[in-house]
Amino acid sequence: MRSLRAEADPSEGPESGKAKAEYRNYTEGKLLDRVYNTYLLMHTHQTVDFVRKKSAKYGPCSLRKMSVMEALELLDQLVDESDPDVDFPNSYHAYQTAEGIRRAHPDKDWFHLVGLLHDLGKVLVLFGEPQWAVVGDTFPVGCKVQKSVVFRDSTFHDNPDTRDPLYSTEYGMYQPHCGLENVLMSWGHDEYMYRVMKFNSFALPKEAFYMVRFHSFYPWHTHGDYRHLCTEEDLRMLPWVRELNKFDLYTKQEELPDVQQLRGYYQSLIDKYCPGQLCW
Repeated sequence: MRSLRAEADPSEGPESGKAKAEYRNYTEGKLLDRVYNTYLLMHTHQTVDFVRKKSAKYGPCSLRKMSVMEALELLDQLVDESDPDVDFPNSYHAYQTAEGIRRAHPDKDWFHLVGLLHDLGKVLVLFGEPQWAVVGDTFPVGCKVQKSVVFRDSTFHDNPDTRDPLYSTEYGMYQPHCGLENVLMSWGHDEYMYRVMKFNSFALPKEAFYMVRFHSFYPWHTHGDYRHLCTEEDLRMLPWVRELNKFDLYTKQEELPDVQQLRGYYQSLIDKYCPGQLCW
């Protein structure tokens, strides 16, 4: 496994724009109503059956063909309605994240590309999926919802799985330490992009696939919940997910990057690791 040397927290640098404690504020803010309503729909409809249906629909990656850069340009049309920190198109966030990683880890070009790729699964919204089925924090379905899940106490009351005698237990339909790869996560852009990467055989290290697959699993990587489902391998991967998260979260700022200036460098990484027309 690749070694990871933790770098400076981007929230402490001059480019972050605001204090660390101001990020992910789910109690107040100008976008709170939009954010809450997105999570209310998500937590009502994300069930075991729903996730299985979406996985079967999108897992084969048979919807269309396009390049990574074409997918990224689609995100010019998307503002993430679950995000309390951002009110600009998601394509800019991709470059912000990637550039933050590039500054901190100049020798890991594959990691720079992960920053650019990590949210590309949100193209599902442009394919017709509602935002609540694509964006936001993820959580395991088929077991008890843990305390750190955003808005847990006020958004799950109409989710039928919460009344299922098996799914409402601590382990639910899983075995202790079964491994996150064997856990059914709420459907969204993380799992979809992971499937796209696997299907198209991206020439990236294992850590890259893992970071993309679980970067929105905040109850686990930030709050420490769901450890009872993890293997030792999950815990070995955890520092990588956290490292991506630093840049995913703390590089968000209103000053937008010059995409035209950056495009050439990231196209070279795409050509190296995931070139050409891909199946989505």
